This record gives sequence, C-alpha cells and structure tokens, in this order.
Amino acid sequence: MVCDSWQGMLDTYLDGEIPDEEMRTYDAHVRNCPSCSVDALTRVQMKRAIQLAGKRFTPTAEFRKRIQQSVVPNRQRSFRLGWMLATAAVLILVVGTFTSSHMGNRSGRDQVFSEITDLHVATLASSSPVDVISTDRHTVKPWFQGKIPFSFNLPELQNSEFSLLGGRMTYLDQTPGAHLIYDVRKHHISVLVFQERSLPASLDENSLSPKNLPFNMETWTEGGLRYFVIGDASAADINSLAKLLRAAS
Repeated sequence: MVCDSWQGMLDTYLDGEIPDEEMRTYDAHVRNCPSCSVDALTRVQMKRAIQLAGKRFTPTAEFRKRIQQSVVPNRQRSFRLGWMLATAAVLILVVGTFTSSHMGNRSGRDQVFSEITDLHVATLASSSPVDVISTDRHTVKPWFQGKIPFSFNLPELQNSEFSLLGGRMTYLDQTPGAHLIYDVRKHHISVLVFQERSLPASLDENSLSPKNLPFNMETWTEGGLRYFVIGDASAADINSLAKLLRAAS
C-alpha cells in the first residue's frame, strides 16, 4: 500500500517526535488521506483511553503498609546507623515532597497540553469536524447556548486573513467546552475554550511554555475562561488570531 511508510511513522508523529519539516509534511498528508486520518483518530482515542485508565489505579493502604513494614530497620542495628538512616530518610522525604509537588504540577500541565493536541488532531481527522457549519460568528456563538455552562465572544474577522469554519462541543477530562475551527491560508487552527476552574490542572501565566508540541500554541485566561489556540499555522498566525480573540473577550 502507498500509505504503509506513512502509517509506520504514525505513532512518532502523534507523539511529536519527528523534525518540524517532516511534521508539516506528515500533517498535510494526514489531513488529505482518509485512511491515515481514520488511523490517527483511532490511535489518539486509544492513547487517551490508556491515559484515563492509568489514573484509576493507585496502591491500596494495605499495600503501602506492607511495603513500609518490609523496610523497617532491624532493631539490632547500631544507634549510629539508625540515626544516619533516619537523617537520610528525612532528607529524602523533604526532597521527594518538593520534587513530587513540582513534577505533579508540571505533569498535570503537560497532560493538559497533550490532551489539547489530541483534541486538535482528532477533530481534523474526523469526517465531521464541526457540528455547526458557518462563517458567521453570530450563528456559531448562539449555537453553544445551553450546551456549555458559559458564554464567550468571537472576533470580527473582516479585514483579516482568517475565516471561521464552524464549531463543536468538546470535553477535556470530562470538562465541557467549545471547539472552534478557523482557517488561514489552507491551515486549520483550533480554538478551544473552557472554564478555568474546571480544568484538571492549574495553569498560571508564568509556567505556560509548552515544549516539544507538534503544533504552535498560545494559551491565556480571560474572565474566568481558558483559551487555547493551536494549529500547524505559523507562530505569527497563531499569535494574530490570539490577539483577535483577546480583543473580542
């Protein structure tokens, strides 16, 4: 099959582990190849299912107790050795607590960015990327009323290079939100909007620097809402659309 070589790289592509130029080439192929689009969507959904399953299973209190009992020092060990072990344990606990807290926050943010990327890829790979098809913001915005627990404003696109294709409902870790699709010079850009308080991880302005993503992204909070602008368009186009959305909100 012609697509065998492309599909062999699909997991690497979805994980954002190929060079930027190859990423753009592969992205264009996925958007125009029905077979690879379906395969990409299936794998994205599988990855998300595995991630959710991984969150469901944690060690029980009994298991933790058995582990703790198995590492209790022998009472016949010297006082000096026991003191050294206790000191080391305290240091490990302090460092571990700090590292766990820091890495937990970082991991949570990375998870959000990863799921936003998955939503963008899955939507573009779908045969029906939008539920309401319209270039008119006055048609798209009212469509969301009653479907999501918040309202938002959309920018006027006259005298800009952007066009609105439509929108759909979406979910981020069971949090409902709006997913809008914009177009600029044949590049599709996703704009996702969620309530900040409902997100599965805290995102502060000083820590928002998503790295190693296969797409350009900008994100910010405004009026209690978290906005994500993501796509394979240039960073300048992503920034321009973000500015229009900021001005509208």
